[in-house]
Amino acid sequence: MDAVDATMEKLRAQCLSRGASGIQGLAKFFRRLDRDGSRSLDAGELQRGLAELGLALDTAEAEGVCRRWDRDGSGTLDLEEFLRALRPPMSQAREAVITAAFAKLDRSGDGVVTVDDLRGVYGGRAHPKVRSGQWTEEEVLRRFLDNFDSSEKDGQVTLAEFQDYYSGVSASVDTDEEFVAMMTSAWRL
Repeated sequence: MDAVDATMEKLRAQCLSRGASGIQGLAKFFRRLDRDGSRSLDAGELQRGLAELGLALDTAEAEGVCRRWDRDGSGTLDLEEFLRALRPPMSQAREAVITAAFAKLDRSGDGVVTVDDLRGVYGGRAHPKVRSGQWTEEEVLRRFLDNFDSSEKDGQVTLAEFQDYYSGVSASVDTDEEFVAMMTSAWRL
């Protein structure tokens, strides 16, 4: 294991100690730090941002992490790739049940879940905000879909985005059996 891998293990452990939303919370925080919308951070921004969250990296560690995920030679790390690498790996059983849930939602079979796909699986008419007239059924389905979408809310969720979402959830579930049972029940697989 090299120094950057060791640094990532340290960060992963610190994030997971914060519970199921540790990595998701970090992702939201970093997206707020990314003021120019470049979807990247330099070593100083990374180090300061982590320090604000109580996650410690020294300068050499921050620079190593940035070099590892510097996709274009700019000296900055690609935020999405970094966050994806930070998530713990999942077993084949977990990946399989996530893929099955995605396939259930992807009614068109084109590899992307949209509001139109959701209409074929779920209805939003019973949602309290639809009943009260505050939202339309379309808005309910879009907001539901946005839970799984990446930072760019484009109304389309890919399998990779769906897997990213559930890798954060997976980190807080101890056994494959529990995770598979939870997914099977939640998605009625």
